[in-house]
Amino acid sequence: MNKTNTIHSAASFENQEGHPLINYLLHLADDALILGHRNSEWCGHGPVLELDIAITNIALDLLGQARNFYQYAAGQLNKENETGEVTEDTLAYWRNARAFKNCVLVELPKGDWGVTVMRQFFYSTYQYYLYQQLVHSKDAGVAAISAKALKEVTYHVRWSSEWIIRLGKGTEESHARMINAVNNLENYTQELFVPAGYEAFAAAGGYGTDVATLYKPWLQKVTEIFGRASLDETLPFEHTGTLPLGKEGQHTGYLDEILTDLQFLQRKYPGAAW
Repeated sequence: MNKTNTIHSAASFENQEGHPLINYLLHLADDALILGHRNSEWCGHGPVLELDIAITNIALDLLGQARNFYQYAAGQLNKENETGEVTEDTLAYWRNARAFKNCVLVELPKGDWGVTVMRQFFYSTYQYYLYQQLVHSKDAGVAAISAKALKEVTYHVRWSSEWIIRLGKGTEESHARMINAVNNLENYTQELFVPAGYEAFAAAGGYGTDVATLYKPWLQKVTEIFGRASLDETLPFEHTGTLPLGKEGQHTGYLDEILTDLQFLQRKYPGAAW
């Protein structure tokens, strides 16, 4: 695909109302891609080698989930697209920040190790209950991708939970850092449970789920782990029903920074391949 066709194809699917299924797939993919990119920033910088490898492997799992959803979305788009082939690369590299549908939580800076672990726990726990529902999706593609991802996310929840407990019950400094991580991230978790338009459409069509129903089990899991980590003082969380932001394209400047880095090579040298 040449640069002209790539840009034209990218523009053709940025109308949210026109492709509710595709926008739902892009949302799932964007969340995984951006969080995976954030986690990859720890590669070579982890506290110890074991953790460096662990967080990098989680980043790779998320990248794999993103690729599966992007590939599926591309296949759906190519059924309607007459200007050129859309690929996973088109979807990842040729949309601007306004077109990305990831929640704000995943685009925030990685922070210290406590912030990274806390965000992973918050998001992976949400993903766990989400994929538990999506394995029953009426859309065979969504169900298959979710079934594979659920196995990975189960490990992500266990790994991050263990570190929440270890750091929460560790030294005075580690406990204070975990409290700080909760305070910095708590408000951004609300967006996970308020559906954007395409999520509501997906739930009504049977290929998605009502994310509002995931809040109760998510909070129960958070409460359980926080209790074991001596972080009870940070509870309860208040869920006020804040309207979606990132899921509707309203992002922080942090996403622009990520995409500048992530998309540079493909935009500088369209069609470049190793």
